[in-house]
Amino acid sequence: MTVLDEYWQKFLKSTNRDEEEKCSGDLFFEAKGFVSDQLTALVLSGKKTAFFTSFATYAIDQEPLPVSGELYIVVDRANNPVCVIEITSVTVLPFNEITWDMAKLEGEDENLAQWKERKTEYLQEEGDILGFEFKPDLKLVFQTFQVIYR
Repeated sequence: MTVLDEYWQKFLKSTNRDEEEKCSGDLFFEAKGFVSDQLTALVLSGKKTAFFTSFATYAIDQEPLPVSGELYIVVDRANNPVCVIEITSVTVLPFNEITWDMAKLEGEDENLAQWKERKTEYLQEEGDILGFEFKPDLKLVFQTFQVIYR
């Protein structure tokens, strides 16, 4: 049994959940200019309650979009489990329709302009690697979550 499996079993037992409940996977938070442990600290403090991913990532990998209610183990840069989060909402919308109220839930930026600059650079780099072009109407998957176990 792996460390993540043990953590999941401990989570199920301590929260009185069905032992058959499945984990949707593990999440590692990263962002340009942030060390993953800084982002994990933002999650644990409640300052980070959302994240964006490109819709293209799901399409290219032929993976289904996440749905509300899915549970994930958040891991640190050493792949140690730090908490379990539950996805509370999933919305697909164009980059140019992101509002500051949405972007600030990532807990990483001071204003929308800073968020757009950082996210544009990230999406351009991701597009270069995965084979899509960043455009202002590029679809993003906006996920909100809550920490339900640590």
